[in-house]
Amino acid sequence: MNGERCTRNHCTGTLEDGYCDVCGLAAIATSRNPQPSARVTARSAPVTTGTGSSPLTRASKGSRRTHSTSARSTRRQLGAGLISIPELPSTEPEKAILIEAKVPENKRACGNCNNPLKREKGFCSKCGQKYSFIATLQPGDVIAGQYEVKGAIAYGGLGWIYLGFDKTLSRYVVLKGLLNSEDAASAAVAVAERQFLAVVKHPNIVGIYNFVNHGTEGFIIMEYVGGQTLKDIRKQRGVLPVTEAIAYIHRILSAFAYLHQLGLVYCDFKPDNVMLEGGDVKLIDLGGVRRIDDPSGDIYGTVGYTAPEAGEGPTIVSDLFTVARTLAVLITNIKGFSKEHLFTLPNADEDPIFAQHESLYRFLIKATAENPDDRLQTADEMADQLLGVLREMVALETNVPRPTSSNLFNGDRLALMNSSDSAPINASYDQLPIPLLDATDSGFDAVMNASAIADNSHRIENLSQAVKQFPTSTEALLRLANSLIGVNYAHAENCLAEVEAKDPWDWRLLWYRGRSLMAQGKFKEAQAAFDQVYFDLPGELAPKLALALSAEQAKNYPLAIKMYDLVSRTDPSYVSAAFGLARCLSARGDRKEAVAALERVPQSSSLFTRSRVEVARTLVNRDRSAPGAQELRAASVAIEALTLDGVERHRLTQQVLETALHLVTTKAIPPTSAIAILGQPLEEPKIRKGLEKALRNLAHLATGDEKIRLVDEANRVRPRSLF
Repeated sequence: MNGERCTRNHCTGTLEDGYCDVCGLAAIATSRNPQPSARVTARSAPVTTGTGSSPLTRASKGSRRTHSTSARSTRRQLGAGLISIPELPSTEPEKAILIEAKVPENKRACGNCNNPLKREKGFCSKCGQKYSFIATLQPGDVIAGQYEVKGAIAYGGLGWIYLGFDKTLSRYVVLKGLLNSEDAASAAVAVAERQFLAVVKHPNIVGIYNFVNHGTEGFIIMEYVGGQTLKDIRKQRGVLPVTEAIAYIHRILSAFAYLHQLGLVYCDFKPDNVMLEGGDVKLIDLGGVRRIDDPSGDIYGTVGYTAPEAGEGPTIVSDLFTVARTLAVLITNIKGFSKEHLFTLPNADEDPIFAQHESLYRFLIKATAENPDDRLQTADEMADQLLGVLREMVALETNVPRPTSSNLFNGDRLALMNSSDSAPINASYDQLPIPLLDATDSGFDAVMNASAIADNSHRIENLSQAVKQFPTSTEALLRLANSLIGVNYAHAENCLAEVEAKDPWDWRLLWYRGRSLMAQGKFKEAQAAFDQVYFDLPGELAPKLALALSAEQAKNYPLAIKMYDLVSRTDPSYVSAAFGLARCLSARGDRKEAVAALERVPQSSSLFTRSRVEVARTLVNRDRSAPGAQELRAASVAIEALTLDGVERHRLTQQVLETALHLVTTKAIPPTSAIAILGQPLEEPKIRKGLEKALRNLAHLATGDEKIRLVDEANRVRPRSLF
C-alpha cells in the first residue's frame, strides 16, 4: 500500500503504512461489513470450590422470578462498621492535571473494533471508524461562558476528561465529553439524550451539574471528586486485603441499587470508575449509563469485566456481573483474565484466595454464572450476601463473633425444640431454621395463620385450604410441603415439584427438599441439596448449618466440622452448631477440641446448662480413647457447678464414677488421694462407695424392673467388706 495516492477528496498525499502523509488519515477501507463476533462460551468445565462442590445449573424455563424482602442491608458506612479503613487525604484538584495530554501508543485502540492504532488521529484501518486521541480543549478555554478549562486529567472511553473551574459558583468541576464529531447538531442531540442523568442524586454517585455544547462536542459537567480510584490503589499496593476490597464493593452496591430503581444500568463498571475519597467511595463516570429499556442506545464495556450476554443489551444482572469481576480483580491476580478466564474464575485449587475463603468464592461463582438467571438478581440481594460473607470473614480473622439477624431465615431452633431434660442432643432436620415468609406472597396472611397452629394435622388441613384458595401462592405450597415431612413424603415432593415448575431458581424448594431428604435418612442427597443452597446464599449461615447437619449424618466429618466451626464462630447464638461441632470432634477422638466447642455456647443461652452436661459427658467418653485423671477431675468440676437436681444429676454422677472405677480397676490410671472425683478420692473403695450411692439414689426415684435393676447394680459395685 505504501506509495499509493490518497483517495480522499482534494488530498494530494500518498499512503505510508496505511496512512496519508498529508491529511494523516487512514486509507479508505474497501469493505465495512465486519462479521459479527461469535459469543464466547462462558464455562468450558464445571468450576469447583475448596470443598469439591460445583454449582447447579438450572435450565432456563422463561423469565426468572425475583423474590423481595422487606429488610435491606446496612450500607450507611464503609465496611458496615465491621472493619476500619484509613481515610485517604483529598487530592488538590490541579495536581491531577496531566503534564502532557497524550495517549500512549500502547493504549490507543479503535473504539469500534478494538484494533490497535498507531497514529493520534485518523481512520481505523480495520473498520474505517474515525478517531482522534488529541485533546480538543486547552487550558484557559471557557465553556458555555462559565467553565474555565484547567487541563486534561484523563482519557476515557468517550475521549478526554478535563478539570474545570466554575467561575459562577467558584468550585472545581469535571468536564467529560459525550460526543466528538464534525456536526454541532449531533453534539446537541447527544447532550439532549443524556439529560436523564440530571435526576441521578445519590451520595455514592458523582454529582451531575450541567450539560453543555461546545462547537461539535457535548459535555457533562460533573462534581470534582478528589482522591484515588480503586485502579490506582490496586496498582500501587497490589492485591488488596480481602475484607477491605469487600467493604468498597459492598458500599458501592447501594449506588447500583439506586440506578436500577431509576431504570438505568451502569454498563461499564471496573476499578477505574470507583473513587475512594476520605471515608467513602463514589462512582465517578456516568458516561456509559443508559436506560434498561433503550433498544438503540450505545453499549459500553471493558474486556474482562463485561458479561458474555451484555452485547445483546445490558441488564441489571449483567451490571452485577461487572461488580463481581471487579471484586475478583481487587483481591487476586487471575491469569488469562481477558482470555481463557474472560468470563470465568479459576478453580479453588488454582488460587489460594479462593481456596481460603469458600463463602467468598461461592459468592463470586454465583454472581458470574454463565446463565444470567443463575446469578444474584438485584443489587440489594447481592449486598445482603456480600455483607454476610464479610461478617463471616471478619469473625474468623479476629476471633470475635459478628452476629446479626437474617433477612431470609428465623433464628436457631434447637433451644425451642428441646425439653428441659439432659438427654444427648443428636443431629436432626428439626434443628434447621425456617425461611421467613415472603410478605408479598398472595397467601401470606392465610399461611401465617396456619403456621401458628400447633397441631400438625390441623396445620396441614389449613395449609391445604390455603393452596386451593390462593393458587398463585408459593408460600402455601412450601409450608404445606414442610408440614407433610414425616407424614407423606410423596405429597410433600409433589408440592415442591409445583414450585419448581413455577420457578426452578427458588432456593426455598431445595431447602425444604433437603429437610425432607434428611427426615427420610437420605443424608447424602440432603447434603447435595443444601450445598446448592449454600451456592445460592453464600452469605447466610443457615445453609452452612444445614450442610453441616446433613454431612454429619452422612459421616462426612471433615465437611461437617468445617461448616459447624464457621457458623459457631460467626454467630454463637446458633448453639446447634456448637453441639454439632462437639459431636463430630468427639467422633474423631478430639476430646479437648470437643470441649472447647461446647464452651462457645453463651451463658445467655437457654441451653447453657445443657452444654455443661455435654462437657462432662465428653470428658469421660470412652468410645475412641480413655480419659485421664485430669479429664475425670474436669468432669467432676463441671457437674458440681451445675444446678441440676434429681435423676439427671444422679445419672451424670453414675457415668463419671463408672468411668473412674473402670480406669482404676484396669490400671489405666493409678489411684491417688490427691484427686477428688465428685467428693470421692480417686481410689477404688471410695469410688465404689460414691457409685453405690448414686445408683441407690436413682433406684429411689425409679419403679418396677428398673428399680430392681439399679438396686442389684448398687449391690454389685459396693465396696467389699467382711460383714
